[in-house]
Amino acid sequence: MNGAINLHEMGQSLWLDNISRTILDDGTLARYQRELAITGLTSNPTIYQHALAGSAAYDDAIAAGAGGVQSSEALFFGLALDDLRRAADLFRPDFDATAGADGWVSLEVSPLLANDAAATIRAAAELHALAERPNLFVKIPGTAAGALAIEESIFAGVPVNVTLLFSCEQYQNAAEAYLRGVERRIAAGRDPAVASVASLFVSRWDVAVAEQVPAELRNRLGIAVARRTYRAYRELLASPRWRHLTEAGACPQRLLWASTGTKDPEASDVMYLQALAAPNTINTIPEKALLAFADHGVVSGSMPADGGDAEKTLAAFSAAGIDLAALALRLQREGAASFSKSWGELLASLDVKRAALKSGAAARAAGR
Repeated sequence: MNGAINLHEMGQSLWLDNISRTILDDGTLARYQRELAITGLTSNPTIYQHALAGSAAYDDAIAAGAGGVQSSEALFFGLALDDLRRAADLFRPDFDATAGADGWVSLEVSPLLANDAAATIRAAAELHALAERPNLFVKIPGTAAGALAIEESIFAGVPVNVTLLFSCEQYQNAAEAYLRGVERRIAAGRDPAVASVASLFVSRWDVAVAEQVPAELRNRLGIAVARRTYRAYRELLASPRWRHLTEAGACPQRLLWASTGTKDPEASDVMYLQALAAPNTINTIPEKALLAFADHGVVSGSMPADGGDAEKTLAAFSAAGIDLAALALRLQREGAASFSKSWGELLASLDVKRAALKSGAAARAAGR
């Protein structure tokens, strides 16, 4: 039995941190579901930038809309939703078997809206309606503006994947926004069972401090932050406030580990997957890390519910001069900027491809 199956059997959901029309068409995604216990996936602007730039799989669909008046953004969302509907249907049995706890796919609102709560709320509602699938999350960044958008979207019944969380405090703010949305639904007499996940980014911490800390602290910060956050997650689920919501029919906002591929070439390629093994959580895994863990990953135990040595480790980083709160904010801002950059490049490449396909079609028509 492979390591991915072992992770799944200990109670962690494994979602692929990738999507492309190619892996849908050639059966790769279905094989990962069948052989590697993949029960969902996530997408983001960077993933789709690579998918569209590196493949001709979208050319026919782009060509069909090349002469239309729709914006490149609208064309992109049409292409992405076509993919994600197919993926959502593939994972629908997982969704049904777990009463909606698993089997999800995710689509992000435009990263350009990260600081515009009202526009994010509108976009989330529109994308959810267009998807026409119960197991599609709309991704909203956990920024200050995002907190309002999360609460309002949950209140409106839109399932939300809160993205770009980097610290325990940012996670707690996202959880608070989710709870407020659910509590408002209960007060309004609405069904409180609106799903959500909170995505904590892990490996970027270690990249950020790699050259600033002694060797004995390398590749330890992201895991320590995750352990602190896992403790807060477990405490929230055990709280009287949450028990009250559960009794009213609410479902827990699950904690999701993101950015779990190893960036340091001198470190184990399964380092994060091994350290982040924990029941009732989700790991969104890049393909390379997934295949590596299936091959030689070992599940040696679960992350400690009390956070283990997290506080001691974090104190060591503070003593080494790392301002954890400031770095968490910086990482969130850089993450949002990176997605915005990918978004711009994605739409620009789509414009180029659309123009080329339109020109080619016109040339072929003229040559007849």
